[in-house]
Amino acid sequence: MLSVSMRLRSALLASAAMLIPSVVSAQSAPFTSLPAVTVDAPAQQRAAAARKPRNAAPNARAARATPAATTAHVGAQAPSVPGALTVLTAQQALREIQQTPGGVALVTADAWRNSTPSNTIKDILDYVPGVFAQPKWGDDTRLSIRGSSLSRNFHLRGVQLYMDGIPINTADGYGDFQEIDPTAYKYVEVFKGGNALRFGANSLGGAINFVTPTGRDPFVNGASVDMGAFGFRRLQANTGGANGPWDGFITASTQSADGFRDHSNGEATRVSGNVGYQFSPDFETRFYLNANSVRQRIPGSVSKDSALNSPTTAAASNLTGDQQRNIDTVRLANKTTIRLDNTTIDFGAFAVDRHLMHPIFQYLDYSYQDYGGFAKVTDDRNIGGYRNVFVAGVNVINGRIDNNQYVNIAGQKGALASSSIDRSKNTSVYAENSFYFLPTVAVIGGTQFLYATRNRQDRFLSDGDQSGATEFNLWSPKGGLLWNIDPTWQAYANISRSAEVPSFGESSNGPGIPTIPFTSIRPQRATTYEIGTRGRRPDLTWELTGYRANITDELQCLYSAFGNCNVTNADRTIHQGIEAGLGVAVFKGMFDAGPLPDKLWLNMAYTFNDFRFDNDATFGNNLLPGAPRHYLRAELLYKHANGFYLGPNLEWVPEAYYVDSANTLKTEPYALLGLKAGVDNGGTYSGYIEARNVLDTRYIASASILNQATATSPLFEPGTGRAIYAGVKARW
Repeated sequence: MLSVSMRLRSALLASAAMLIPSVVSAQSAPFTSLPAVTVDAPAQQRAAAARKPRNAAPNARAARATPAATTAHVGAQAPSVPGALTVLTAQQALREIQQTPGGVALVTADAWRNSTPSNTIKDILDYVPGVFAQPKWGDDTRLSIRGSSLSRNFHLRGVQLYMDGIPINTADGYGDFQEIDPTAYKYVEVFKGGNALRFGANSLGGAINFVTPTGRDPFVNGASVDMGAFGFRRLQANTGGANGPWDGFITASTQSADGFRDHSNGEATRVSGNVGYQFSPDFETRFYLNANSVRQRIPGSVSKDSALNSPTTAAASNLTGDQQRNIDTVRLANKTTIRLDNTTIDFGAFAVDRHLMHPIFQYLDYSYQDYGGFAKVTDDRNIGGYRNVFVAGVNVINGRIDNNQYVNIAGQKGALASSSIDRSKNTSVYAENSFYFLPTVAVIGGTQFLYATRNRQDRFLSDGDQSGATEFNLWSPKGGLLWNIDPTWQAYANISRSAEVPSFGESSNGPGIPTIPFTSIRPQRATTYEIGTRGRRPDLTWELTGYRANITDELQCLYSAFGNCNVTNADRTIHQGIEAGLGVAVFKGMFDAGPLPDKLWLNMAYTFNDFRFDNDATFGNNLLPGAPRHYLRAELLYKHANGFYLGPNLEWVPEAYYVDSANTLKTEPYALLGLKAGVDNGGTYSGYIEARNVLDTRYIASASILNQATATSPLFEPGTGRAIYAGVKARW
């Protein structure tokens, strides 16, 4: 069998030639949102003219086939072609997401693609309230939604990532960001907490779905060049089109950076594409390819003093061990959609081959093979004169990890230190029903059942046999109300359960800490109460959500000297907070009072976090470490109809947060000032220049956690210093 890296190189070379059949480029009037605001309430005003009489159910076929009315960009346009069935347009996705009675967001590429270097997930999610995303080095990011994964000092847990609805996380729940290419997506969906039930997601943080274009989207051809501080440079290109029943799209990027810190250089090449075929206007199948090759060095976490006074300095152990995270991945998938009169059926399958080469405290050489399938039915019809929307589905995600760890000798393999085969199986079945007992009010009920197993076969027995197996049977019900107050304004409330199965990584251990068998770790369970409102009007958008999650057996980690951790279950904890977003035209018509007046647009996203132990035997009611209590992201942009924009932005953490459960050591508060300018009128060309941290503030971007810290605990990730980026893009 060919090695993963050989298969990856073959995929990269063959994809451009084989992925897209002979197609003719097709373009249509592009989707235009309000200025880059991710307080993404349903764009109901755009569909108001097509609203049906009260008590009448919409025709599901028409709803998915016909995009809502859009306002075309000023600039290049082309004839339209029928849309894809398997991939919703941004307008269609907004109409679907609006049926969720809780915290959700849809971020279109306009919000990040043409006005930022878009080199990490932070650029995508920066203005989504409730999301805390801070890059550590390279593509690696500390991501938390509503306090998820605070105890995970490496990689990701608690948020399930999808690409076109296909899992990115491994079968045991671990996630990473190296396969995320922000240049590749047309929009990103964020489902917070139990609002991700429709994905079969069962974690506290919810789910994020990254959606790539198809050959039936507008402006499928394009190229971009970005460059900037610390040696960052990227080339990207995409092409596609449609010809009769066929369509195809492919995008590729290659980037490299020297990095702000010592020993943080890296490079990545990524390819994503798909080919679709329509057997009829109501029957389409689509095949996906995603391939990645990433090489990244790791500077490591350091003490607070080092982070603030010598932020570019790498941890000494990372230098001597030449610590790295390198990964090769190939993902293949299929999705098929069939539409009936009032019912839509989606089903598909996927397979992932991933090779992780990861010299850290040991040299981790892991080979992952994940595979699975999914099926979903959506029925939207009148029942007794009342609209009823029923969604049900099943997800199967299975995987195998060939797990080998070696002594790390300056970044090379030494003697074998451990070896196992880890197998995971997950089957989730879910159903949700929305019954509109009034024309504008729906009562929503749903549930999910998860059956999961974890099995470890230890092959390195000189230190004892760590083999074992666990099995989980978990129910997660949900109920809520959704009130469409008017075509531009919604209110919602819900109560939901979540149950998070521990991954194999929770039992990681090292010198100085006891081994906790993974078989002794219980699943994390939470009951979340949520209430809120959202809306979108021509010069005003908003979101305001309050929630409280009562958690039992939250997964918490103990610290070891080199920064790894193992996990135990806390007794009871509380996560509660407020998520607030605002977009408003502060002034209009200042210099141009014509049909499309210029605007001074204020965009804000504020998150309040109150995460704490609940009468814990050891930590009482201490605050949980790892996330700021207040987090504000804001920008004030002058925007002209000709596409010019200019303005400052702010990232503010006004209060330091703890990094240990004993509440003895904190980060430092900070405020970062930025500035950006550019031109993007929706036509063929766009360009931007952005300055970040213009005052060159020294700050701590993120931190790992432990139970009891000291002043020298190496927990802190320094933030990046002053940086300037610029880029130009063309599309046609």
